[in-house]
Amino acid sequence: MKETIIQFGEGNFLRAFAEDFIEELNRKGLYDGGVVVVKPTPRGNLDKFAAQDCRYHLVIRGMENGERVSRMKEITCIRRAVNPYEDWESFLALAHNPDFRFIISNTTEAGIAYDEACRFEDKPALSFPGKLTQLLYERFAAGLRGFVLLPCELIDGNGDALKRCVLQYAAQWALGDAFVRWIERENTFCNTLVDRIVTGFPKEEADAVCAGDALLDTAEPYHLWAIEGDFENELPLRRAGFNVIWTDDIRPLKKRKVRLLNGAHTTMVFPALLAGAETVGECLQDEDIRAFLEHYLYHCALPVLGETAENRAFADAVLERFANPFIRHRLTAIALNSVSKFAVRVLPTAMDYKEMYGVYPRAAAVSLAALLYYYKTGSPNDTEEAVAFIRNNSVEAVMHSDLFGADISGMADDVLTAYEMTESGNSREAMQWAIM
Repeated sequence: MKETIIQFGEGNFLRAFAEDFIEELNRKGLYDGGVVVVKPTPRGNLDKFAAQDCRYHLVIRGMENGERVSRMKEITCIRRAVNPYEDWESFLALAHNPDFRFIISNTTEAGIAYDEACRFEDKPALSFPGKLTQLLYERFAAGLRGFVLLPCELIDGNGDALKRCVLQYAAQWALGDAFVRWIERENTFCNTLVDRIVTGFPKEEADAVCAGDALLDTAEPYHLWAIEGDFENELPLRRAGFNVIWTDDIRPLKKRKVRLLNGAHTTMVFPALLAGAETVGECLQDEDIRAFLEHYLYHCALPVLGETAENRAFADAVLERFANPFIRHRLTAIALNSVSKFAVRVLPTAMDYKEMYGVYPRAAAVSLAALLYYYKTGSPNDTEEAVAFIRNNSVEAVMHSDLFGADISGMADDVLTAYEMTESGNSREAMQWAIM
């Protein structure tokens, strides 16, 4: 098997996402390529990969088409792992293999960042874009064609951001106009959107699931990989049956994910916490919370997003994913930094709804009232400034402030009504009022 993919990042997500896809492509005879993993940071080591010859098991489990599923496969497509901090020459040698075509990365949201302290002479540069620029320059100097880059970091315009960093290093390190032209002409930096809940190594049950596998990984069945561009002829992911979308613009897909999946989490979290739920799974088993969640999805978010078959199918998938019996997704984790999340995930839907129907959706008002009550009386995990502002001001004053980055004073009456119910210990009554 040829080595055709360089992957920056050895963590759980890519091993349950990209490797799952590459493994199936190979098994179905649609592709013949192996992955070389590159360690992007100096932390930790690659000993587990060496000990297991880069092989491991992936368990996919959850709800799929209404059925509870659990299946395990062995992942064999990683051929080797390279640590550039210990073996710089092996890292640079990757640039000289003409079979390499794709570069995949997941170096956390902070990974695609320009660090001016990095130098071309470093072995390697500390930042991921710095190491990538070193690799690309070695490729250019060898006279070989460039790469298709598929960054999976969860930032807007991840491909564009990565390219900007590379060009900054090319300028800072004075690598020449010819190299810059090669970057522009011979390489494609694709913006991507990834979506799959990866729960990682199941510590409490690892021995029962697959004893002795230190790289064991677990994930939900649902997956989405949206990629700006079209390289299906080289990497036939759709033909293999995966939920992969090659597109000219991923922004509508990102909007759908934020409005439906992320918006549902944020809308539900504080009413659910105040109703006594602790996990997302419990919310789906609770009649009041589930009714409130379904109302938000199908009667608030979908009407303004667009009642297309694709959008409705995504909303249906949200409920199925939330009901995954193998995932204990704690509400307190979802509640982290909820002021900014509410502004990005819920308010745009509420404001679009107001523009379409002349009123704000009560579900948004109930959600916001619960957020304010929790911040005033509970233990919120947010910036000190946001928590202090909510605690030191009346609900009405908050509604007439710019805390959420938009004018939401028109929601004040409904929020105050919902807040009074919540303050009286009737959070369930507030959720029921939202769907009346």
